[in-house]
Amino acid sequence: MVTAIVVPIICLYFFWVTRKEMKEHDAKWLAAGEVNAEAMISGQIKNINSEKQRFYYHRYLFIQELKIQTDTQLIKAKKISPLKKETKPDVFVKGDSIHLYGSWQGSYFLISHYENINSNE
Repeated sequence: MVTAIVVPIICLYFFWVTRKEMKEHDAKWLAAGEVNAEAMISGQIKNINSEKQRFYYHRYLFIQELKIQTDTQLIKAKKISPLKKETKPDVFVKGDSIHLYGSWQGSYFLISHYENINSNE
C-alpha cells in the first residue's frame, strides 16, 4: 500500500528535477553565443577550423576557430553559436581582412560580431 503511494511520488519528483535541469541547460546553451563586445582586433584570416561540439545531451554548439594575423602577433579567435535547425554558420574566407569585436577569455578571443574589410576574389 505504501509502495503504491511512494513510488509515483518519487517518479514525479525525478521528472520535475530533470525538467528543471533541462530548462537551465537550454538557457545556458542559448547564452553560449552571447559575448560582450569589449575589445576589437583587426587582421587577416590565416586559418579556419570548424567543429560541432556536444553541449548537453541533444544540444550542440558550432565552433569556428580562426587564426588572425595582426600587425604584431597571431591571435586565436573563436565564434561560438548554438546549433539549431535554422542556424547557418558564418562564412569566413582564408586571406580576408576582418575586424573582430568581442572579449578575451584566457588565450582566446571570443567573437561577438565581425566586419569584413575587404575580400580577396
